Amino acid sequence: MRAVPAVIFLAAVVALSGCSNRGLMDLRSNSEGPDEFMILPAKELEQPASYSALPEPTPGGANRTDQNPNADAVIALGGSGAALNAQGIPASDSALVTQASRHGVEPDIRTTLAEADAQFRKRQARGTRIRLFPVDRYEQAYRRSALDPFAETERFRRAGFQTPSSPPVTP
Repeated sequence: MRAVPAVIFLAAVVALSGCSNRGLMDLRSNSEGPDEFMILPAKELEQPASYSALPEPTPGGANRTDQNPNADAVIALGGSGAALNAQGIPASDSALVTQASRHGVEPDIRTTLAEADAQFRKRQARGTRIRLFPVDRYEQAYRRSALDPFAETERFRRAGFQTPSSPPVTP
């Protein structure tokens, strides 16, 4: 008879432990060790051609060895890092922007999409607060919106499109 209250207590503890709300994805590390993604190696130092031609130092400003991941990614993909600081649409992209905006442009699209996504996640979260084991709710919430890349590649290949960046067709 004494085992029944203990079992009820244990079941209540297990049920309540699943009521935490960590959001769709919990990317925090539970370990006490260092976070390897926080370490950014500095760029290599370069010796200038002339020490007299160096620019004046700017206290608190950026220097040549500082990380600039956005510009580094653009350069790695074959673009110009200076294009990130350019204002407006470059002339080389005007035809693309004209074609993409031929049906009109919603000026606050990011805000609209963020609000719609918040409402979608709120609807998806109903009834999922209680769980016995931690699961990836992000994958579950967006399962219907996800594309299967292999099925899409096959669909495009059957339609006659070339897919050079995809894995080759296996016989």
